[in-house]
Amino acid sequence: MIAVAFDIGGTFTDFVLHDSAAGHTQALKVPTTPTDPSIAVIYGLEKIRSQSGIAAENVASMLHATTIATNAVLERKGAPTGLITTAGFRDVLIIGRQKRYETYDLYISKPKPLVQRRHIVEVQERVAADGSVVAELDMESVDSAIDAIVASGRETVAVSLLHAYANASHEGSIRDRISKRAPELSVSISSEVSPKFREYERTNTTVTNAYVRPVVDRYIGHLEAALDKQGFRDDLLIMQSNGGLVSPAIARDFPVRIIESGPAAGILMCAEAGRAAGFSEILTFDMGGTTAKLGAIDGGTPAIMPTLEVDLVRHKRGSGLPINVPAIEMLEIGSGGGSIARVDRGMIAVGPDSAGADPGPMCYGRCGTQPTITDANVVLGYISPEGFNAGAMQLDKGAAVDGIARNIADPLGLDVEAAAWGVHLIATTNMQNALRLVSIERGRDPRKYAMVAFGGAGPLHAARLARAVGIPTVLVPHGAGVGSAIGLLQAEPRLDVTATRVLRLDDPGAADNIAAVYSTLEEQAEKEVERVSHDADVTWSRYAEMRHAGQGFEIRVTLPDGPINESYIDKVAAAFDEAYRQRNKFLDTEGVVEGVDWSLVARLPSEPMGSIKPEAAAENAVQRVRQCWFPETNGFVETRILQRSNLTDGVSVPGPAIVEDQDCTTVVPPGDRVRVNQDGHLMIEIDQEAVA
Repeated sequence: MIAVAFDIGGTFTDFVLHDSAAGHTQALKVPTTPTDPSIAVIYGLEKIRSQSGIAAENVASMLHATTIATNAVLERKGAPTGLITTAGFRDVLIIGRQKRYETYDLYISKPKPLVQRRHIVEVQERVAADGSVVAELDMESVDSAIDAIVASGRETVAVSLLHAYANASHEGSIRDRISKRAPELSVSISSEVSPKFREYERTNTTVTNAYVRPVVDRYIGHLEAALDKQGFRDDLLIMQSNGGLVSPAIARDFPVRIIESGPAAGILMCAEAGRAAGFSEILTFDMGGTTAKLGAIDGGTPAIMPTLEVDLVRHKRGSGLPINVPAIEMLEIGSGGGSIARVDRGMIAVGPDSAGADPGPMCYGRCGTQPTITDANVVLGYISPEGFNAGAMQLDKGAAVDGIARNIADPLGLDVEAAAWGVHLIATTNMQNALRLVSIERGRDPRKYAMVAFGGAGPLHAARLARAVGIPTVLVPHGAGVGSAIGLLQAEPRLDVTATRVLRLDDPGAADNIAAVYSTLEEQAEKEVERVSHDADVTWSRYAEMRHAGQGFEIRVTLPDGPINESYIDKVAAAFDEAYRQRNKFLDTEGVVEGVDWSLVARLPSEPMGSIKPEAAAENAVQRVRQCWFPETNGFVETRILQRSNLTDGVSVPGPAIVEDQDCTTVVPPGDRVRVNQDGHLMIEIDQEAVA
């Protein structure tokens, strides 16, 4: 089977072509085209296909990860959006949460809603929390709301009514009315996008879906047409935030599910690479050209959160826009290879703004005028100007030196190398702070975890980052520079459906009530499965967000399979107790347990891709040396430059060393040691005496 995976990043678009029958893998990176991402996609697909000598019609699977939805939110470049809500609840998005993410900050910044207040309109209706209708929907108010939305020039509209998760009839009526009076409007209703309680989170999720829906719809339509024109006939599958693949039709209707599409694929790759190397507890580090993403894998399985946040303030939980969709746990910061370095109030600052793909870092020679992390790494000797991106790009070291000198070194009275090291160190420190949030602040001891580093810039900073938090081992997988694309090859189609029903386990009819919820969820999931595959052998899994009655927030509990009867309730209670004990390190045996959100996951079988390993090394030799700057040596030192393709299983090299691959570069600081394991992955053993 031949599969092609491609991941669009802010700076580069990555491709991996894998022929499982021949055991052949081909990787490629091309600059992203921000004005029209499909241009880079089509160019890259044609190039990698021709390099492999494979006809387009022989490609059996096309797998795609994209940041288009994320970027639309972060850059506030979505479609003009309106919101229809219940009378009296116009300000839900503006008020947000009562809880402050910084208790003592008097000048706290709240996330800016995606829809302005003047574009939020109310309708007369009311549904109670149990789904009973308190006040019928007033269609005159609906007509007035639609007219106001159309008059304001909105392209898309979200409908989020009070307690619509319990009774969706009024939202359905409004959608039907819009289709008659304003069929040009794209409509997203909360009872389909996020049928869960908590009005702020549900409303924001629905608004986000509406906000990015026209953007994603146009993009996918354009991409499908371009792929068809190139002769790629098979179905395209798109990565979701939960690590599962879906059809383009579902991604178009529910684009909020693909907000963290690319990073999720990369974490799947980390889980597989770590598992093969014998690690089940992993912290993941993905640094590309625009951002850095940090995540966690516990017990060999990527951690799944019931919600995610985007556009956080200083990485603080609770400071971003909440999205009520399942997502692989990760934290994203504006620190990538293209992040701009500058002097701010007498100190070096890096990011979050990025030079992106155009113009890119100054060393790219595309008229960039601001130095970046990549420029600093070129000055330090870590990146070869001649071998960048498999030799496809020749970097201008002189431009990098000039940019660092003019913008950083001269204003601070430093020499160029010290200024470049300052940029490298500040960038690593920014990522160190984020890594502490993912690990220590969430109860994970970094000393018991391995790090898997990937992305075009991740292996450049990984060893330093691991030292800072005490991680003993760093694994740099084969193909790390295109790790998210490789992760796509290891993903399977997955669909999550959820409903809010507050059900106590001690109620006499608990088993019947839970069975009824899952019957409804299965019916809903089967409809979505049909949109992905008509003859799939589905594997079902149950989850629930549960708590002790009276608690404000829940924990995720994996529920057992089997018939839902009276004995099943005991199994659910036992599963909750175990999850509660693991989370809180103690168990409250007096509280009454209740489930809040009930989830059903449908996994569809996918064609196994087979093992993705590097070609056998032809030799094992150090090809050359280069002057590289390290603080341990107080300046430049002659450093071994190793070609990744020339390293064989078992070879071990002490730092300082640089390992160059076609898609990334790995820095091994003095004191550390790098070796190649049986799967072809680099293993860096961190010098424990150098741990901060």
